[in-house]
Formats: sequence, C-alpha cells, structure tokens
Amino acid sequence: MKIKSIDIENYRNIKNLNLDFDDVNIIYGENAQGKTNLIEAIYLFTGAKSFRGVRDKELVKFGCDYSKLKICFENKKREQNAEILIKGRRSATLNGVKKKSASSLGDELKAVIFSPVHLSMVKDGPAERRKFIDGALCQIKSGYRSLLKEYNRCLAQRNMLLKDIGANPSLADMLYIWDKNLASSGAKIIMQRRKYIEAVTPFVKDIFDGLSNGRESIELVLKGEFDYLGLTLDEIEDRLVKEFIAAKSNDMINRITTVGPHRDDMDILINGRSARLYGSQGQQRSCVLALKLAEASLLKQMTGDEPIVLLDDVMSELDESRQDYILNHLKDRQIFITCCDANTVLRLKQGKTFHISDGGVI
Repeated sequence: MKIKSIDIENYRNIKNLNLDFDDVNIIYGENAQGKTNLIEAIYLFTGAKSFRGVRDKELVKFGCDYSKLKICFENKKREQNAEILIKGRRSATLNGVKKKSASSLGDELKAVIFSPVHLSMVKDGPAERRKFIDGALCQIKSGYRSLLKEYNRCLAQRNMLLKDIGANPSLADMLYIWDKNLASSGAKIIMQRRKYIEAVTPFVKDIFDGLSNGRESIELVLKGEFDYLGLTLDEIEDRLVKEFIAAKSNDMINRITTVGPHRDDMDILINGRSARLYGSQGQQRSCVLALKLAEASLLKQMTGDEPIVLLDDVMSELDESRQDYILNHLKDRQIFITCCDANTVLRLKQGKTFHISDGGVI
C-alpha cells in the first residue's frame, strides 16, 4: 500500500499543495507551519476522523467555504484515486464513484499514526484506551464500525429513557427491552476487543522488549464489570443483561447507563505495575510506540495490507538506539515522519524531504 501523490486545497493553513511521495517521506520545518496538517490530511483517507479531536468544519481553511483533498494511491498493485470534500461534513468518492460515507474509504486504505496527542492513551482515562482498540478494530473488521454505531444508538436510547423515567416512573418497565439490545451488541464488542488484545499482545511485547533493551516487560488486560476471559459470546451477553438489571436503581438515580463496554478499560502494565500511575515519561512514550507499531504489524497479518505509517513529531525526542529500533520495524512500509530537523532522520535512512513553511513547501 502506497500513497503516490496528494492535492490539498483550503485545508487548515494550507491553501494549495501538490506533492508526490516516495517510500520514506520526511516533512520538516518550524513549529506551527503545517507539518501535522499534512499528516492529518493523509490520515483522513483511512475513513477515520481527525486524530486531533476536532470537528470536520474546523478542518476548512479560515474564510473558505470548503476543503478538498485528493490522493492517488496503490493498493494490491492497483492504482486508485480518492477524493474527500469537506463542506459542513465530509463526503468522499473513490475512482469517481461517490461513497455512502467518508468512513468507507477505510476499506481501501490502512494507516497507523503516532502523534504526541496519543500519549493521552496512557496518561488519561479509559476513553483514550478504548478509542485505540476501537480504531484498530475498525481497520481490521469491516463491520466493527457499524457495530459500534448500533451499540451507541442503543445506549443513547436507554439514557434518554432513564431521563424520561424521572418524570414518568411507569416507563421503568421498558428498560428491559433496551437491556437486551444493549447486551447483544455490547457482547460482540467485548468479544472483538478481547480477541484484538490477545492478538496484538505478542507484537507489543516483542517491540517493547526491544525499546527497553530487555529491561522491562509489558502486559495488556481488558477490564470490565466482570472477568471476560474464557466466556463465550452468549455467556457475556447473559452477564451483561444481569449487570444492567443490577445497576437499574443506580442508573435511574444518575439518569445514565453506568455499566457496559462503554465504561471498559485496558490496563497497561510495566513489570506488573500500572504504566499510567507509575510509568516514567519515557516508559509511557515507549508503551504508546509499542502499541502503535504492533497495530501496524497485526494489520498486515490480519488483512494482508501493509499499512502506511505516520509518525508525527516523535523521532527527535528519542535517543539514537530507539530511533534505530523503530525504523527497523518500518521496513517495506511507506512512512511519513515529521520533525523540526531533517538530519535527525536522514542520518538513519535516506528519504524524500519536504520543507514546510506557512502551509507550503519551500
């Protein structure tokens, strides 16, 4: 999988930009010049939302009505063209055919991204760790995104009912209907998350061992209201229904669903201790890097597609041995690396360079 070129119009601080890419692409320049904007524009073609957590309309250059992105890419030795139009919301076309949604582009193009914002995966609460698992699964399992939407739709309906019960207590009898629906889709989400953690863990362990020079070990543990290990899909669904019933009184008081996979977490342990609570800055960064590089390896194994790797402002903060180790895991993949000084990466591996200044290449 390889992106051959990109055309950008009215995106963030970029007015017009047309670039041709190589296997290794180094994007350098001062801060706030547009390096991350270029990486972000590429990432949108995976069908995901911005990794910076902004709404689509915020991606359009200030004062403009729309933003347009085009790429030419190669997948399974076939050249394809994709376009994203951002005008209020995103729409997309693939090879001239309008797609049902921009998210469906993810069926054709896979990418893994590391950005400093992803350090929140270790530092912050469970939501960021769930987002990592769910984002990875959306690229591996074509139906997972729809499964998440179904669960969130049921969750919103149940929460709305809980609010209505405050004014009309007789509606409480209807909760059981949503409990069943929520448990059905929720059990499938839990099972997929469990299988993902089991599959990605060997890759994470191997990469983290290399990053720490064998001095530390890492473990990933999916945590919920009960122990998911060893349970079948039907058993998880039955247990979820029981959890919803048991939490009914508490949910009616709080007017929100307090249990379920939307509250689950993934513990990241270094030598048996919480990386979030006890890990150093370097250990936490190594955890995220190991998870992201492992995500790329598992994507290749599960789909046969070699994902594009996007590294935003990461190499300059690592010592030479860690830089060497990371780049050795990026062989045979197209990579995009942003940094302030191109020599940081060029001394390790040759590549095409782009000097970004004020949203353009100089």
